[in-house]
Amino acid sequence: MLLPLILIAGCKSPDKSVAGSEDGIRIADNPHYFSTTSGDPFFWLGDTGWLLFVKTDREEAEKYLETRKQQGFNVIQVMVLHSLGGKNVYGDAPLIEKDAARPDTTAGNLFTDSLQYDFWDHVDYIVDKAAEKGIYMALVPVWGSNVKSGGVSVDQANAYAPFLADRYKNRSNIIWLNGGDIKGTDSTDVWDAIGNTLRRQDPHHLIGFHPFGRTQSSTWLHDAPWLDFNMFQSGHRTYAQDTARGAFGEDNWRYVAVDYQKTPVKPTLDGEPSYEGIPHGLHDSTQPRWKDADLRRYAYWSVFAGSAGFTYGANAIMQFHRATEPGGAYGVQQSWQEFLDAPGATQMVHLKALMLSRPYFERIPDQSVVADQGERYNYQVATRGKDYAFIYTYNGRNIKVNMGKTTGDQVEATWYSPRDGATTAIGDFPNKGVQEFDPPGEQEDGNDWVLKLDSK
Repeated sequence: MLLPLILIAGCKSPDKSVAGSEDGIRIADNPHYFSTTSGDPFFWLGDTGWLLFVKTDREEAEKYLETRKQQGFNVIQVMVLHSLGGKNVYGDAPLIEKDAARPDTTAGNLFTDSLQYDFWDHVDYIVDKAAEKGIYMALVPVWGSNVKSGGVSVDQANAYAPFLADRYKNRSNIIWLNGGDIKGTDSTDVWDAIGNTLRRQDPHHLIGFHPFGRTQSSTWLHDAPWLDFNMFQSGHRTYAQDTARGAFGEDNWRYVAVDYQKTPVKPTLDGEPSYEGIPHGLHDSTQPRWKDADLRRYAYWSVFAGSAGFTYGANAIMQFHRATEPGGAYGVQQSWQEFLDAPGATQMVHLKALMLSRPYFERIPDQSVVADQGERYNYQVATRGKDYAFIYTYNGRNIKVNMGKTTGDQVEATWYSPRDGATTAIGDFPNKGVQEFDPPGEQEDGNDWVLKLDSK
């Protein structure tokens, strides 16, 4: 997503450890997923806090991070350079004369002399606060529009990337997100320069690529030596609005299905679905707004299809819109402080809890479990391990299950609510034939449920 500049005017990687924690993340032995260095599952639950470094002061940043920690998030996606000439809330610029080869640093720092801290000291402060809270910062070195417009050359990238690598290689709660809302065919030489430099000079951090709307990094960069994991941006358009040839519309699970089959195997995830509170299609504020139910649908569809996590987004949060700020992008209606507890943000943790409640690394997507998958909002998706299966329905349509995909003669069936994590026992059933399950409530969009089947 392109953020208007007006907003800021005022392959398996080595083990890695996180500042403030004994564990870090890596590509798991099952390379579809992430794990900690000690081998435990790491389920990526991200938030798009794109303008965190430029729109918040220290107190506000800590409030945001603490709230997201309490809500179960463990990754924040944020731009380092949203624009080459922008300044943060303290009036500090990141660059000298908008030159990416010349970061603007001062001799003092935030911790020893409050009068001397600069743009980069403020970034450091937020990164370290996130580490204290067990949160990873997925940093986009420079947003794609700056590069596409000619603002960053290969030579400048070759000077800027070593600065980043040297500054953050020892802050191990870092993930690099190359690109930034751009196709891999745009300015590829610059992205390769950044990616190769980061890989060479900061080998202990994972590197991905944040692509343009309704595209996936694997289309262009899957075999890039610096790319550890794939990311796609399913975007903000409805089925009717997404008219491009070969477009998937709202079917974000299709991106996962493509990536899951690629070799070498790499994790993939939806790094930018429709934002909660943003108009359908982004630009027409008279359109309906995406709601929490839509974010749940994107999350469960993609994760059950085999992704390694999910990134949530909210209109007011991603741009850190203030109530006193004139305008704002994409018809924003709330301040970021008001939208911190938006329904979707509080509900994402139930997906994370569900996925970590069963043996994680044996999990596979298996759509043969569902006897009648349906299309569009009727679509049902399944994931399973040896002794369990989960099936998601977005609208409460009856679920027909091809039994016998898990072990045992009997299964225990339970309803799980993505809205609040509540469970409702259904009963025991023979693990054979086709069984039909009727979710609670009437069939309607947003009456979503997970059917849990556990072998007995």
